[in-house]
Amino acid sequence: MNPSDHPAAWDHPPTRRAWFKYLTASLTAFFGWIALWFALLAFLAVFVTPGYTVLFVPFLVYSFYRAFIQVFSILFAFRTKRVLQIYPWRLFSDIPHGIADRTDVVGRQYGWFEFPNPARPDEQLPMVFPRHWGVGWWGRRMAPKAAPNLKEQISVVWLAGDPRFIGVIAAPSPDGRMPRRFRFLHQQMRANGTVSSVTDWGATPEDIERSRRAGIRPTNFDPPTTMKP
Repeated sequence: MNPSDHPAAWDHPPTRRAWFKYLTASLTAFFGWIALWFALLAFLAVFVTPGYTVLFVPFLVYSFYRAFIQVFSILFAFRTKRVLQIYPWRLFSDIPHGIADRTDVVGRQYGWFEFPNPARPDEQLPMVFPRHWGVGWWGRRMAPKAAPNLKEQISVVWLAGDPRFIGVIAAPSPDGRMPRRFRFLHQQMRANGTVSSVTDWGATPEDIERSRRAGIRPTNFDPPTTMKP
């Protein structure tokens, strides 16, 4: 079953299974950390004298922090689903990537991949991880000195999206049938006189409307400000 044969990534059954697996893990972790937080409070109230309470404060803070982080993980799952419902998977082999900051990109960046412009396949557009959260797995495999067995895991990547706007990237499972490690990539190239709007990349009104349905909220068509999920 080729994932790129479907009109949208969400129509690919293994993709839906991978997404539900991720959501289930995030929800389980959220409720697990919340339960641990309340269990610690109950333990303090029943078994610990006030003088020793301070010893448990770091554990209370950490469990609350982890539950808080899981909220973002759950929101991420639903934002990912929205993109997967609009764009099909495209599979790319050995595409350029790196972890050093690019001067043609504005804002924070934690690694980048280059993908062909859908309107002009000979033109490569960089997309970046805009946040450090959850990109450690990717960064270890994108590093120039990464071990060959790690680099091999991203020799093929799946992208659901449009390099002129936004995309969800995934690595294939070892058997190549299911996506894993979903993460967002954003288009954050600077407007430098040669590229002043996404229409300069060949984006049509239909492309822009499609990006809106995937969750982009453009206020204008300048690349650094258009890509606001």
